[in-house]
Amino acid sequence: MNGLKWIGATLGWSFGGPIGAIIGLAIGSIGDAFASGKGGFLIGDGDHPFGSQQSRQGRRPQYEQRPNYRTQQERRDQTTSGDFEVSLLVLASVVIKADGKQDQRELDFVRKEFVKMYGKERANKAFDLFKRVSQQTIPLRKVCLQIQHMMDHSSRLQLIHFLFGIAKADTMVTDDEELQIFTIAGYLGISSRDYNSIKAMFYNSSNNAYKILEIDKSASVDQIKKAYRTMAKKYHPDKVEHLGDEHKKGAEDKFKQVQKAYEQLQKERGF
Repeated sequence: MNGLKWIGATLGWSFGGPIGAIIGLAIGSIGDAFASGKGGFLIGDGDHPFGSQQSRQGRRPQYEQRPNYRTQQERRDQTTSGDFEVSLLVLASVVIKADGKQDQRELDFVRKEFVKMYGKERANKAFDLFKRVSQQTIPLRKVCLQIQHMMDHSSRLQLIHFLFGIAKADTMVTDDEELQIFTIAGYLGISSRDYNSIKAMFYNSSNNAYKILEIDKSASVDQIKKAYRTMAKKYHPDKVEHLGDEHKKGAEDKFKQVQKAYEQLQKERGF
């Protein structure tokens, strides 16, 4: 499969803006690709490496025009599997360098997760693009603001969950890595409660179950039950079904952590 068609067949809003520029630089000179006739890693659909003129005109303005006027449902409808994937690639490249080095265990985790989500062939292409992106200096705030404008909340939560998974791949999340993920979460418009809920899934402490459910240790049984229903709804894999089965499967891990936290409190409180 030529070009970046392996990214959910097409890209939507991430075709433009700072993410589009990063991907464009990663795949090399457009002119050289045209001259070679091979297409390389060029983004697109159809015979033209960047899609038809009509499709390009229909997609490119999505980030540049009226991003603040879109409803969450409109953004969700426009966020493709490819949009999520390249967003993940770019942010992962930042986190993996947060402590000043690229640990092989973290790189292996990224490749493993790609294989789990996309299959071996597509994962190899994604990992190659990831390595190219990792060589760049990423304008983090601009990238995150693009994602915040154009991606729904549930998908942004899934990005944070994946980033913590990368940081924990070498057995511990360093202070530098946590600070980087915290910064990304802030730029993405993730609340401190949601951030701490996901963070708690990667640490071992006596009150993690409460943090995952976003409640205090003083919560009543009724409050625990209510919190569980709220969080189960928030983290349900169906919330990201618009991203395709490959990313919905990743969301199941987060959902299972909510169930585990609730079951732990049931046992502790005896209800």
